[in-house]
Amino acid sequence: MTGHYDHEQAQEFWQYVWERDEVYELDEDATDPTYVLGMFPYTSGTLHMGHVRNYAITDAYARYRRMQGDDVLHPMGWDAFGLPAENAAYERASDPESWTQACIRRMREELETMGFGYDWSREITTCEPDYYRWNQWLFARLHEAGLVEYEAAAVNWCPDCETVLAEAQVTETDDGRVCWRCETPVGRRELDQWFFTITDYAEDLHDGLEELEEWPEGVREIQRNWIGRQEGARITFGVSEPPWGSESEPPRGSSERGEEADPRDSDTVDQSIDVFSTRPETIFGATFLAVSPGHELAADLAERDDAVREYVETTRETPPEDVGLSAVETDATAINPLTGEQLPVYVAGYVLEDVGTGAVMGVPAHNERDHAFARDHDLPIEGVVTPRDATDAVDLESAPYTGEGIVEDGGEYDGLETETARERLLEEHDALESDVTYRLRDWLISRQRYWGTPIPVVHCEDCGPVLVPEDDLPVELPEFVHTTGNPLDEAGEWKETTCPDCGAEATRETDTMDTFVDSSWYFLRFLSPDLEDAPFDGDLVDETLPIDVYVGGEEHAVLHLLYIRFMMRALADLGLHDVREPVERLVSQGTVLYDGEKMSTSKGNVVAPLEYGAETTRLFVLSAAHPEQDFEWTANNVRGAYDLQQTLYRMASAFVEEGEPRVERQPHDEYLDREIDRTIAAVTDEYERFRFHRAATEIQELARLLRRYREYDQPHGECYRRGLLTLAALIAPMAPHLAEEVWNKLRGDGLAVEADWPEPRSDADEYATERRFVETTLEDVRDIVDVAAIDEPERIDLVVAPDWNYRAVELAREQGTDEPIDGDALIESLSESDVSVPDRETVGRFVGGLLEQRTGRGLDRPLPADRERAILERAAWLLVDEFGADVTVRRATDDGDLAEKARPGKPAIRIE
Repeated sequence: MTGHYDHEQAQEFWQYVWERDEVYELDEDATDPTYVLGMFPYTSGTLHMGHVRNYAITDAYARYRRMQGDDVLHPMGWDAFGLPAENAAYERASDPESWTQACIRRMREELETMGFGYDWSREITTCEPDYYRWNQWLFARLHEAGLVEYEAAAVNWCPDCETVLAEAQVTETDDGRVCWRCETPVGRRELDQWFFTITDYAEDLHDGLEELEEWPEGVREIQRNWIGRQEGARITFGVSEPPWGSESEPPRGSSERGEEADPRDSDTVDQSIDVFSTRPETIFGATFLAVSPGHELAADLAERDDAVREYVETTRETPPEDVGLSAVETDATAINPLTGEQLPVYVAGYVLEDVGTGAVMGVPAHNERDHAFARDHDLPIEGVVTPRDATDAVDLESAPYTGEGIVEDGGEYDGLETETARERLLEEHDALESDVTYRLRDWLISRQRYWGTPIPVVHCEDCGPVLVPEDDLPVELPEFVHTTGNPLDEAGEWKETTCPDCGAEATRETDTMDTFVDSSWYFLRFLSPDLEDAPFDGDLVDETLPIDVYVGGEEHAVLHLLYIRFMMRALADLGLHDVREPVERLVSQGTVLYDGEKMSTSKGNVVAPLEYGAETTRLFVLSAAHPEQDFEWTANNVRGAYDLQQTLYRMASAFVEEGEPRVERQPHDEYLDREIDRTIAAVTDEYERFRFHRAATEIQELARLLRRYREYDQPHGECYRRGLLTLAALIAPMAPHLAEEVWNKLRGDGLAVEADWPEPRSDADEYATERRFVETTLEDVRDIVDVAAIDEPERIDLVVAPDWNYRAVELAREQGTDEPIDGDALIESLSESDVSVPDRETVGRFVGGLLEQRTGRGLDRPLPADRERAILERAAWLLVDEFGADVTVRRATDDGDLAEKARPGKPAIRIE
């Protein structure tokens, strides 16, 4: 074959043509387009292989849907705010905007070189004022709806980034909690901060996960765990605080249950505290009560007790892993509402202020955390639940028993199953009330950095925090100042302003928004990027959303995917649109590995996306593995993608350059036509299921078959050209430049990327069965040749079973699969049928074989005898080509010796 595919020349030319013809721009009149989106990139400077894989997946699917006749929305933009740009600018004595814009220019050029088919007319950049103006506008709307809070809080602080982190941006490691971005150990600080109250949507976000049937279960489970829904009971404990300076000590520890009057009626009860428990029946084993350092009771006690105050101040700025099981015992006493027992009260760092109620009843015998605390503080461990199986020994001093079981030492509830006791307690005691809590915490959006959306608030001594009026938006960033800490604190002229409410002197909020605010709604802006009077067109959102396919890394399951689900619900409740779930189908792409490790600049194992050429790289990352699986980058496998391109190009070139093709049709032309149809059906199914690697395999198989067909005989012109055009169309979503080259050589109509997706010309329902039948027969011939040591077969006879064999199988299948085959009834039915049947002994032997088959795995439905023969006649050329032998295919009618060996789906074979 002649010809060499010059991918660089092809890329340059066809990208010019696509841009000239505006191939990828969505028609303004399109209704309900297929929305295909990859998570837009952070402007880090250059593309990496993770970007390429992500965007190759979306690009391939968008191209496929376009060839299927869909209007397709496939946009691109830039997640352009963020601390790394600020740090990079600081290191280079530049400014974040200049650095970011340079990165965008470089990354866009790389994306264009890769040939990704984006509608660049919809490009958005989150650091542009015409975008972040709408961040500020949405902040104001959420604030008016009561979904924004400003409060003092102990927050996670990264000393390297010099900013606070939301809980979702803290990574748990074996060495403690670290910053998700720079892996610096995270500390705690007390700061006034802005929050989105995402907790208001905890239940909705949790329940909505059940509807996301086309999301990976792993992502849904991560979100379930992060939301952390727990059913249980809210239990009210009375708390007494002795007068400050009293010389008397409140009673400690346990008393005889039932001997005291209910302390809730006592004048010594000063207040009540609620705790949440998923196991309220274990209340009989409570031996202490613990509150978080941020609890109201802790603050109250700290005003009068120096030890408590010192502990609270120290603990609230200490990372949780350093706090451990430390605590301070207080002078307060909690009263068990069921037993009347008086329990010591601790302020303990392991109790978190924003989880549950910020207070826990300590049941060391039946909770691992409480057990460790009790051992550390020498508190009693009192068991009240035993395993159902009395033979299961439990040593509560060594470890708690946390399973279900039987209540003991629980008064009137003794002997009850824990589930039953739980239900009765909730029914019979006012101090216990059914409740649901969530692990989810509010979204901390304040960042003490420059390169982000300014929060549209001014602080007035008289009015407090005041929203900037809508007419004054956007609040634009001032000129960048090189300084440590937050540069906005040093921008005096920008910072000093007046109060919009009273006109007095005021200062601007110097915190900027978390960059995940930018990405929480960007996909809505793509629908109407030039809209000037609103962040997006609500009617277009209702028409287009949810996103049909969204592709990105599973690491964004909380940081991004949870936030976009919250924002869609909040904006819907504001009346801005009606759609509550943003994404219908989510694809979490796997990682590209090199020598077993994720590609990383720090590890020196990065392969530049364009090192092997755009087409080869795209084709390889799509054909290497399922999109959701990790795969290893190897030069040998990359070579396979390159060779496939060269093969297809040379096949098309050779066909065009050669003389007149054959006109008359032969049986092997029919075989090729069927295989073309079968490949179309298979590849279509694989694209629909995002199994591009399997689609590539099918394409390679058809290419090999076409080469073999051409070498076997002068190709039939129409049949062979159809095969080549089909290959060009099928590979177009993955290798569009190559497809255009082949399509153009073969004089296909228009552009390959705008061509109609190929369709089978005949019924494709049983293609897989036909192919298995042919492959099995070929393998049987090869086995006979090998076992009999036949060097050069001269003749191969394939004998299809007689008609009555097929009828016998059908009759056996009609008897059903639950019961054994009734051989006598089968023989009787067969003799009464309209097919010619041999002697009863022959029939009996065949039926005996069916009995054995049924015992093993049931009976497959065979193809009809005439169809088996036609399939083998079309495929006979494969044996001729492989062995150089004469091949005949016939029915077993009068040939007694082979007739009995032939079976439906398994022809008899004679080799001479």
